[in-house]
Amino acid sequence: MPTFESIDWYEQARCYDIIFDAETKKEADFLEAVGARFGPFRGRRVLEPACGTGRLVAEMAKRGWKVTGFDICGSALEYARSRLARRRLSSSLFRAEMQSFRLPADSFDFAHCLVSTFKYLMTEADARAHLRAAARTLTPGGVYVLGLHLTDYADRRCNRERWIARRGGTEVVCNIQGWPPDPVLRTERVRARLIATSRSRERRFETNWTFRTYDVDELRTTLRAAPALEHVATFDFHHDIDQPRELDGQLLDAVLVLRKRAT
Repeated sequence: MPTFESIDWYEQARCYDIIFDAETKKEADFLEAVGARFGPFRGRRVLEPACGTGRLVAEMAKRGWKVTGFDICGSALEYARSRLARRRLSSSLFRAEMQSFRLPADSFDFAHCLVSTFKYLMTEADARAHLRAAARTLTPGGVYVLGLHLTDYADRRCNRERWIARRGGTEVVCNIQGWPPDPVLRTERVRARLIATSRSRERRFETNWTFRTYDVDELRTTLRAAPALEHVATFDFHHDIDQPRELDGQLLDAVLVLRKRAT
């Protein structure tokens, strides 16, 4: 039986980045399409909470956006800064938590957080604090694009995903398993196992964590606690601007377009 080193996969910034980078251009295309449809954002000032290794920070900066990002993981931010330096791009990056970050009011036209990071906020108070902080930083009419996996509490199966990504001489195999959620505690246990191979050297990592769960009604309740943000559209994780979806019990991969109300 192969063994896996227990480690926070965010600390393995390059491996983590390789896994998710394949979708970067498609996600950036989608974000710009959202901006065109629900903007206009004349200042092109964008905020990315939980920006991680900076793949979207760099991509949006390359496209002419004025980008600010933050994350709690110091090694991920170091990787992001190195990426920007290599590409001779500029942005503002800093370390902060999603529920307690502070930026000037009305300072961004646009914000986005796409890959379920919102579910790391384990209490309702923290989730609401984050949404209110995001709303405060947006200009009136500004948009926050928030993506997260929703939960079907009736589904008692273990869920698994597997994919392979390559960059240069490195191959990373990612296996993610999620266990059935606890509907009372509103938690789900998740495990990621990475097998990274480079120059015939193989390393195996395992990360375990807990997400907070949301079904569609729970999500609506949380959104109502941030009345400054109006839910104006829903998409799924295909990130196709021409394929809007309904936020109903059938949709489990939700990408919400939240717009700050004019005051």
